[in-house]
Amino acid sequence: MEEQIPLPSQLRLAVLRLSRRLRQQTVGDISPSQLSALASIAKHGEVSLGELAAIERIAPPSMTRIAARLEERGLVSRRVDQADRRVSRVVINPAGNELLAATRTRRDAYLAARLQAFSPEEQQLLAEAVPLMERLAANDPAPEPTGRL
Repeated sequence: MEEQIPLPSQLRLAVLRLSRRLRQQTVGDISPSQLSALASIAKHGEVSLGELAAIERIAPPSMTRIAARLEERGLVSRRVDQADRRVSRVVINPAGNELLAATRTRRDAYLAARLQAFSPEEQQLLAEAVPLMERLAANDPAPEPTGRL
């Protein structure tokens, strides 16, 4: 008799697989961590490296290295904070915006091509599931995990 996999496990695996496929659709030679930081800078505007580390939920020294690589590539500029000259702030450059736009376009095209294999009814089911997925991804406080990873 075949064991039924619980819904949370099924959903976790499906989301992880899709996420992996989408990460592979990146334009240029940029790491997932660098791309995530770049997207956060684009979303939040000029931020300190400490703020960016908190947003990305990584250690400040790791963010310093990521920001240095983004700056080397001309994707962001680093500025000294006017209120506290010890603090570095980063802002996205036009090249960073272009890379983000190209990556988003490529990822959307990948999904659009994959969706062509689905029937109109299946596409409608996926469209109806989007708000539910958004609720799952919301930053609401989640209960402590009780199962395996």
